[in-house]
Amino acid sequence: MMQKMIAAAALLFLSGIATAASWQVEITNVTPGQTFTPILVATHYGSSGVPGIGAPASDALAMLAEGGATGPLGEEIAANTRRGTSVKELGGLLEPGQTVKTDVVGRPGQRLTLAAMLIPTNDTFFSIGSVFLPVHGEKTVYALAYDAGSEINTQSCADMPGPVCGGVGYSPGSAGEGFVHVGNGFNDLGTAAAGEPEILGPVPYSWNNPVAIVTIRRVYSSH
Repeated sequence: MMQKMIAAAALLFLSGIATAASWQVEITNVTPGQTFTPILVATHYGSSGVPGIGAPASDALAMLAEGGATGPLGEEIAANTRRGTSVKELGGLLEPGQTVKTDVVGRPGQRLTLAAMLIPTNDTFFSIGSVFLPVHGEKTVYALAYDAGSEINTQSCADMPGPVCGGVGYSPGSAGEGFVHVGNGFNDLGTAAAGEPEILGPVPYSWNNPVAIVTIRRVYSSH
């Protein structure tokens, strides 16, 4: 009888591990002058497959980094990961110093991936990739800004979308460094010629990494 009870308890424990649970994700923009576009939020098993440092950006990542589009990258993550993947977009713009919170559904053993474009930039995004959801309590991750390497960093308003510049977003086929690397902020590229779109300088648009603080908290039901 005791062995049956132990077996039943073990089965209940294992089934509980596989049960969907909730986590709160809190994101704070700690840049002095960059705004985050709508944020891609995904929970999944295994690696998300999003290209990392040193790898060429996929078209889907370039679309997010250059124009803020989350849909294609969300589809890419869903295609690269196993069962139980959940993808959502956290809409709206997140201004410097602001914090946003959202709840995500996942399972212990799954991971969290976040990504959003920084505006105004040519092809810079912040991301945390494949971070394990905490089984208990919370964990804090400091997110870096990355350059997708898919577009030249002109800092010209003609080439940067968003409310500051209103320029072109995703530019397929444009030249860049050719690989994802840590973003190095804005440089002093001088001023535009008369009649040309403005070239933005370091103040207030540059940053020192990290650019976001992300806290992930396990949420327990009150019942």
